[in-house]
Amino acid sequence: MAVWTDSHVGMRRDLNQQRTTYWTPWILQPDTELFEIIEKLQGSRIDEQRCEFPLPLKSQLLTISGDLPLILPSKLEGYWIDPPLEMLADMSPTSSHCGLEPESYDIMERDGEAKIYNEFFRSRYHQSFTAVDPSLGPLVLSVCLEEEENKLRVILRMKERSLYGVFSASLFPNIPSAVELAKMLCDKVTVSKFDVVSYLKAPELITTFDEHRVSYNFKFGVLYQKAGQFTEEDILSNNEESEEFKDFLSLLGETVQLQGFTGFRGGLDVCHGQTGSETVFTSFHGRQIMFHVATKLPYTEGDPQQLQRKRHIGNDIVALVYQEGNTPFLSDVIKSHFLHCFLVVRRIQREDTGGASYQVSVTAREDVPPFGPVLPDPPIFTDRSQLREFLLTKLINADVSCCKAEQFSRLALRTRSSLLENLQSELYNRSQCMMGDPSLAAVPSSEGARGASEGSGGFIENFKRAIRVRSHSFETLGVPRKTTGTSQKPKTEKDGESDKSSGPLPIDSLGAAELKDQASPQEET
Repeated sequence: MAVWTDSHVGMRRDLNQQRTTYWTPWILQPDTELFEIIEKLQGSRIDEQRCEFPLPLKSQLLTISGDLPLILPSKLEGYWIDPPLEMLADMSPTSSHCGLEPESYDIMERDGEAKIYNEFFRSRYHQSFTAVDPSLGPLVLSVCLEEEENKLRVILRMKERSLYGVFSASLFPNIPSAVELAKMLCDKVTVSKFDVVSYLKAPELITTFDEHRVSYNFKFGVLYQKAGQFTEEDILSNNEESEEFKDFLSLLGETVQLQGFTGFRGGLDVCHGQTGSETVFTSFHGRQIMFHVATKLPYTEGDPQQLQRKRHIGNDIVALVYQEGNTPFLSDVIKSHFLHCFLVVRRIQREDTGGASYQVSVTAREDVPPFGPVLPDPPIFTDRSQLREFLLTKLINADVSCCKAEQFSRLALRTRSSLLENLQSELYNRSQCMMGDPSLAAVPSSEGARGASEGSGGFIENFKRAIRVRSHSFETLGVPRKTTGTSQKPKTEKDGESDKSSGPLPIDSLGAAELKDQASPQEET
């Protein structure tokens, strides 16, 4: 037997059997060295995710006795802060107050035109058409004539967006063709013909597509930052809740037991207690809000990153930070590819009565558009009911606005493109079946035919659903799926855990490296 190695790979050749096997050199090292390597690898991973104040700055902040801003910008920049630091000169609770009243707090919608079809088309006689444009891709057109109001309503659905128009019917001696109506909304349409949709359940499919971004369920993280806590590890390791923090949680919502909870659960376990025993939940203007409170999520001894907590809060898009003391919050102290916005609240004592007031500040990544309601000047609240109305509205609007950031808008575009491709294919094939095409008579209905109530789980859930729908449609039409050489077990839903991700998202733009150490965001329909 001969044995030889090189610097990278060990190789042994059995001269009798002429068989060659390979191993990496560290396998031959003693166990102690192996554990040292693992420890170093884990340590470097933690260091990559750690974000701290520079030591000189930390020392200066700890020795300052006056009021400090709620948020400090990251040294890497990339975040905006509201109000800007230069406007924080006078933060006295007795300062003059200028801001909107709660009645003026408007809640943003993810897609303001998503319900036009359901509101103006479904209850009236209308006609839909499909086509595949060489440059624009799949198109779905809906036309409705309102004779009593002499109006012609048209919706053209494309990959990038839907175009909606209302025309006076008196402008047309004859009703324009589908191609002419499509070109009236988009002059880039080049198809010469649209196919009529005759499938009886087409309105249900179209409504599901139009409202796939409509959701009345929201989930937000809640972090508890004590005085002198500068790092992610410090903040996520808090277990004890002060009476002031408990009082603040009661302002946000009601503490509920997770076991057997039947409302929107935001990815929390309501059967086996794996995500804690209780949480904070509220209903707000027809919307259900689940809070991932860090102190109520499971704590793991010996885990400085507290991944059991971060797997939920790190996969939220917006988080609320409650501060006790004067320690500022650094914009990017929580390392996450999904968290794009933080609302920071600090409890302060009123100078006139000695009662409690709350100072509020907001920070978000630079590609997140501004959102309302506008912070009062100064950003201090003395009325608890007004603070609750402001915070919940601001959280919802932050979530909607963050979805317009580059990372999420790319994902939303691919989701919409895949869903539209499936919709056009489904409508065309079903209509051909209605017309008696024998080659398509046995095509089963895809997942896209689910009710509208299942199409409102947030855009990330819709992306995963779009991938499943597209794969299923290819299989039913005899198109082979690409395989990577590994088998996948089918996803099952049981024990009330249907909104848990079965694996990482197939998101090209994010990349595998960006999703490392993070589960998919948990959305629930």
